[in-house]
Amino acid sequence: MTVLPTFGAEGRWHYRRSLASRVAILTAMAVGVTVAVVALGAYITVRMQLQSSLDNSLVDRAQSTARAVDDQVDRLIQGGGATQTYLLPASDVRIGYMRYDGQSGFTDRGEVIRLDDHEEKVADGETRRSVRTVRAGGVDYRVVAVPIKGLPGYALVVAQSLEPQQQVLTKLGLVTLLFGIAGMIIAGIAGWGVARNGLRPVRRLTATAEDIARTERLAPIPVEGDDEVARLASAFNQMLASLAASRDRQRRLVADAGHELRTPLTSLRTNIDLLTQAGTSLPEDARAELLDDVRAQLEELTNLVGDLVELARDEPAASVIATVELHEVLDHAVARVRRRAPSLSFEVDSEPWYVEGDAAALERALTNLLDNAAKWSPPGGTVRASLHGGLITVDDEGSGISEVDLPHVFERFYRSMDSRAMPGSGLGLSIVAQVTERHAGTVEAGQSPSGGTRMTLRLPGAASPKPAEPPAEVRKPERTNA
Repeated sequence: MTVLPTFGAEGRWHYRRSLASRVAILTAMAVGVTVAVVALGAYITVRMQLQSSLDNSLVDRAQSTARAVDDQVDRLIQGGGATQTYLLPASDVRIGYMRYDGQSGFTDRGEVIRLDDHEEKVADGETRRSVRTVRAGGVDYRVVAVPIKGLPGYALVVAQSLEPQQQVLTKLGLVTLLFGIAGMIIAGIAGWGVARNGLRPVRRLTATAEDIARTERLAPIPVEGDDEVARLASAFNQMLASLAASRDRQRRLVADAGHELRTPLTSLRTNIDLLTQAGTSLPEDARAELLDDVRAQLEELTNLVGDLVELARDEPAASVIATVELHEVLDHAVARVRRRAPSLSFEVDSEPWYVEGDAAALERALTNLLDNAAKWSPPGGTVRASLHGGLITVDDEGSGISEVDLPHVFERFYRSMDSRAMPGSGLGLSIVAQVTERHAGTVEAGQSPSGGTRMTLRLPGAASPKPAEPPAEVRKPERTNA
């Protein structure tokens, strides 16, 4: 049987049996215990049945013999008891007598079968009969005493050897033992076969998992049937699908990030090379223009790297969860975007709304929405933002989003054909969707009544902040009426 090495808590390693071998051993043990219980029950039942049959037979014989030999026993006793043991024809039954004063006339070929007060009470008339086992000369006898009706004060004693019965029980025990051992062996072999056949899908699943770990090919596993192993294979396929999707997203993120980083880095390197080669011969206006371009590209690169770091996290960064005044956060975001787009006008209509969440993440999400509206609004346009009942709407006066691009605006690095010539990384709205999901909210893109784009963000909260609970140590106990 297969054994597997394992290491204990203290570093010592020991062998652990395989599941198939454990199933075979447990099956053999279960069959062995069952056979032992059944065999013991059968042995005890047969022994009790044989004992009962022998006792009934001896009692019947003793009673019939007592009626038949009343006069003969009297004559023998009067004559001095020349013969004190009688043999029934073709029988191993021994017959003797017992007197009320304890004197007995019961011998068996020189082997004295000792009688006691059990038989004496029968002779004296205290009990109707006596049945017990007596050992004489290394042999067990079943002794039965019944009164002799024709001769008061005497009891007829019949004894029969238990040796034939014991031989039968010995053979029965030996046969039961042999059959039990054979049953355990057969059960062990059957358990081993059943375990190996039953665990074949598990071994196939294990081999496939090892092959996936070795080759990193996330191909699905064939599923056969609808039992527990098939459900395990289906769950494993779902895990493989999740891993494949995660790896595809990771590859796409790396590829898109490389593509997005290549453009600002190339432009930045070109401008720096131009500044280096031109030196002091470059006109002051052109030099200032190049430096402004470098600063803009550095800012774009910084924002892109920050967005990539935010989206590449497996888990969100540690944040402080508290009650956030969403209307104040919206005002801060509008003030920040207004500085970036001085040519636009911003109209804000908000009412108090409080949510539980991360204030910095919410401000970044609202800033991204406003930045997106400012990017698409024409010079001199107006960006309108409102907050009512936890519903935030941001409207711009741009050309709007086409029906083809509308389902994809919140995907990472997605940029429509019209936006490819404009600055941006295609990650701002993805961050909005991620922050909204973390705060159990929803965000949608649609058409504004003015013809531009309307972004709708809904966050659960309340119109008033929750009252702060006092610390446990200063909380006053409630009064109760007696």
